[in-house]
Amino acid sequence: MNFPPFYDQAPVVATHDALAELLGASEGGLLEYRYADAVLVAGHSCPTVAGAFLMARAAMAALYPDGPAERGNIRVEMPAPAHHGTTGVIAQVLTLLTGAAADNGFQGIAGRHARNGLLVFAGRPGADEVIFRRIDTGAAVAVQLDVSGVPGHPQTRSLLGAILQDQADDQQRAAFAAGWQERVEKLLLQYANDPEVIRVAHLN
Repeated sequence: MNFPPFYDQAPVVATHDALAELLGASEGGLLEYRYADAVLVAGHSCPTVAGAFLMARAAMAALYPDGPAERGNIRVEMPAPAHHGTTGVIAQVLTLLTGAAADNGFQGIAGRHARNGLLVFAGRPGADEVIFRRIDTGAAVAVQLDVSGVPGHPQTRSLLGAILQDQADDQQRAAFAAGWQERVEKLLLQYANDPEVIRVAHLN
């Protein structure tokens, strides 16, 4: 696929999925997720998609410090209703990496490997952190995303305005797209481990 080259340089999230192992989907049930996978799920690349990818990565690393994370063994609690803002987009990416699905997800085999009901839209008033909780141990972390410190291209806003008003030429459209992905690249390659951008707190 003709993705920007930096997608291949972004962090990779390694997981073990017992269901994948059972059904022979991958040898040993080992699955690796790349940023391009998140883009394919969301259908676009933006700081929200990249941020969700990094949030899941940070949460899974915190819950499974010895790695790899156990996909399908994590409950995800979103702070807002599914239809609110970018909540749905973030949830799609989190489902991809953690396996946690809403009520319409996979119902399991003979009571095992169920993924449905592991993604919950709690609607906690005033909250903005996503809670990730291991099903087996109950260990949990709250993860927040703050991309305000990740600089964007100075002309992005004006170029987008011209595009939305159908006043942009091909060169301006290309400049906007490049500037937009420039910020995503910074987030993934320069800020992926920045505790001010991806904030992780262990819960009791």
